[in-house]
Amino acid sequence: MPARRPPRTALALTAVALLSATATACGDTGGLRGAGATPTAVSPVRLWPDLRPASSPAYPYDVATRATVKGVTVPGDDIRKVDPVDVVEAEITAHPDDYGSKGAYHATVDRMENCRTGGDEARCPLLKPYYRDLTGDGRADLTLGFRLYPTNQTAVRVYTVEKHALVQVLADNDAIIGVELAGRALIERSPADISGYEYRTTWVWDPEQRAMAFSRDEYLHVGDGRRGKTPSPSPSPAASSSAGAR
Repeated sequence: MPARRPPRTALALTAVALLSATATACGDTGGLRGAGATPTAVSPVRLWPDLRPASSPAYPYDVATRATVKGVTVPGDDIRKVDPVDVVEAEITAHPDDYGSKGAYHATVDRMENCRTGGDEARCPLLKPYYRDLTGDGRADLTLGFRLYPTNQTAVRVYTVEKHALVQVLADNDAIIGVELAGRALIERSPADISGYEYRTTWVWDPEQRAMAFSRDEYLHVGDGRRGKTPSPSPSPAASSSAGAR
């Protein structure tokens, strides 16, 4: 399972302080004014050139996840024919420590029963599947999301097909407020510690690791705390009937 990234409160406070200082300096919105003499360009200066390199990364979590999904077949190598419910249930089976009776996401298991025909769709934790080529091989890949009860986290997963097998190439858990697909990148939006700000984490396909690799982590000002709606990609019309339309 993906490791969680550490708290980023210090980063948030620093960013807000810098933005506040900039806003104060640029608070006058009146007419045009001369900016004064153009300052002389100064080249970058490297500080502490003899500083010893760090012995460990700043963010100790996996930058890429790759695993073959056991127990799920891909008819005709067509990922659209794979049942998303089977995919999530395969993960539950493969990770009993996370989904067992004492696991952090134990309540997800009981709710998965509602994802089958005749179940209560409102209680099904599986979100609508999306299909897009994220690996660049010309074939659609599968992006899945499902709620991790009883926490407020959402699991984000990406799967591709290699050598007739279903392969997971992205696995991340976070408190998600939105997910976007942009080209071959997947962008997760998460709430920040301060109102009006959010984190955006970008994952892109890495041909060397054969997985979606962590690319960028941003801390952005998005307004006065009232979050606007972000357009999302259209779901595939071929979504699994057993998962249902949610």
